[in-house]
Amino acid sequence: MKIVIASGKGGVGKSMLASSLALLFSKNKRVVACDCDVDAPNLGLWLGITEYDSIEKISTSVKATIDQEKCIKCGKCKEACRFFAIEENDVFRVNPFLCEGCGACELICPVGAIEVNPVKNGEIRIKKTEYGFPLITAQLYPGESGSGKIVEELRKRAERYEHDIMILDAAAGIGCPVIASVRGCDYSILVTEPTPSGFSDLERILEVVNHFNIPYGIVINKWDINPKLSEEIEEWSGDRFLGKISYDRKVIDSIVNLKPVIFSDSKVVSEIKEIYEELKAKVLL
Repeated sequence: MKIVIASGKGGVGKSMLASSLALLFSKNKRVVACDCDVDAPNLGLWLGITEYDSIEKISTSVKATIDQEKCIKCGKCKEACRFFAIEENDVFRVNPFLCEGCGACELICPVGAIEVNPVKNGEIRIKKTEYGFPLITAQLYPGESGSGKIVEELRKRAERYEHDIMILDAAAGIGCPVIASVRGCDYSILVTEPTPSGFSDLERILEVVNHFNIPYGIVINKWDINPKLSEEIEEWSGDRFLGKISYDRKVIDSIVNLKPVIFSDSKVVSEIKEIYEELKAKVLL
């Protein structure tokens, strides 16, 4: 069973909920937790993790390089590059921060002076948590591309572990890493907040989830900052509504102190447990 926690908007509480559900399920199920936000991973922090057992550099991207001995300085590569990655200053060079690895320059070079080769664009980190389940996370290196492909590699690593439930904490938005996180999952928990942007972005991520025909439930976090809009979202959700979580400063104190929320004395603990029970009923666990 693969359960992905997603939202169209950042900062709505996905990682807080994902960490809590991983801990609750781990009491009687084999769990593997995946942080699929490879641009800004923070699921580990919600679990109190700052160090990892293994870190593996990976390559899911390519970039072009120019052999200066072969280059005849014709400039055709610069003309062909739609990303303005070819720079001319006495010689032609590739700016690695702009190169998208499309290969157009390699194809058009008349003397074969350009090659497109794999680059190490990120790393996968693995930690066997003190709670008995592994956390698989990843980090895209600054200036690199290929976040969606790194999520794919992350999921392959996670599949190596025996598990009953895989909890996937998706990135915000609806881009490549989110699509790579959602695809192939059995159930999606969509987290929102009672703000106009939160509601609007919920509808956006719902289009992605519906595209892949994935059953889903909706959670409203910080519902009490706008009770009226929360009520509207709850009514709009219908039987897809899983529950709501209050705003509580103690949640922030938990991550500051690297202590899982579910082990705090915050009022949200009982609310998260209610969502957990509702989720089990929905997915027959």
